[in-house]
Amino acid sequence: MFPYLISIVVIITIFLYFRYHPVFGGKPDSDSFERIRKSPNFRNGIFQNPEPTIMFNKENSMLKTMRKFLSGTENGKPELVETLPFDKQKFLNNNEGISFTWFGHSTVLINLKGVVILTDPVFSKYASPVPFSNRAFKYSNSYDSDSLPDIDILLISHDHYDHLDYKTIKKIHSRVKTIYVPLGVEAHLRRWGVPSEKIKIADWGDNFNDNSGVGLTATPARHFAGRGMVTRNKTLWCSWVIEHEKTKVFFSGDSGYGNHFSEIGEKHGPFDFTMLECGQYNHNWPQIHSFPEQTVQAHIDLKGNKMLPIHWGKFKLSLHPWDEPIKRAKAEAEKKGVNLSEAQIGEVIHII
Repeated sequence: MFPYLISIVVIITIFLYFRYHPVFGGKPDSDSFERIRKSPNFRNGIFQNPEPTIMFNKENSMLKTMRKFLSGTENGKPELVETLPFDKQKFLNNNEGISFTWFGHSTVLINLKGVVILTDPVFSKYASPVPFSNRAFKYSNSYDSDSLPDIDILLISHDHYDHLDYKTIKKIHSRVKTIYVPLGVEAHLRRWGVPSEKIKIADWGDNFNDNSGVGLTATPARHFAGRGMVTRNKTLWCSWVIEHEKTKVFFSGDSGYGNHFSEIGEKHGPFDFTMLECGQYNHNWPQIHSFPEQTVQAHIDLKGNKMLPIHWGKFKLSLHPWDEPIKRAKAEAEKKGVNLSEAQIGEVIHII
């Protein structure tokens, strides 16, 4: 009888955790839902990609893939990633061009002519709603949001746990002036205590003139979103075009390769600096994450100058060796004559 009661308690505890813990975010209010419903990108009850997209290659077994995850990948996780201490003053010193610091994965801090911009900040140890999954690699230098300068603009690409981190948002939002999110993601921020007046909500193609003088445009990406089993594609995902005076920057968020890159390049390019995902790819999901060679081609499609490969170096979310993305991207960039930045995590780099 006692083991039976214990089992019941455990099941109820798990249910309550997944049902009520704020890490899973919030639900859109009536106004937000009405805007979602009217979006041209929302059809049949979910958001759609800009072109037909297969989430999982059915030619490969999901079971075999899970076995590979459990058995591990050779060089899948490093013992230690050598990083550099973040020099905040050096970062802030260049107010005439572009400076950036990459903190691993898709978290990039940018100084764009004196305007401080942060993308998809994750400073927690886990890219997961539970503290035993998707643990971050060990770095030789530790980073915390407390060490960052105040943020003028925070850009969120979508609501997956490795891009929208509950603990980081709770800790940092009081030092952020404005947060820009794709449709539906605002519900998570509101539940986490972010004032509504700080949040700007975007559908693809929406333009904003930030008080800092920076122009922002939400552009398409080829991916998916959702923080729970029944919320897939109920929120939107996007990339971002960032403009200040004559300088242009592109942040891809997560995206498989597609026609949208050349379309964005034609409409908004050329770009002085692109931040493009090149990790967590796999032949089982070839259309929702870019392979490194596709990342280089996307940069060319965007008419980019300097490229920073992101979405690698912090979490193991696929089956490739942890440093394979940068090796493949570097080889392809050399072949295609692309100016690729091999930024070390924590390093302050001045571009122009």
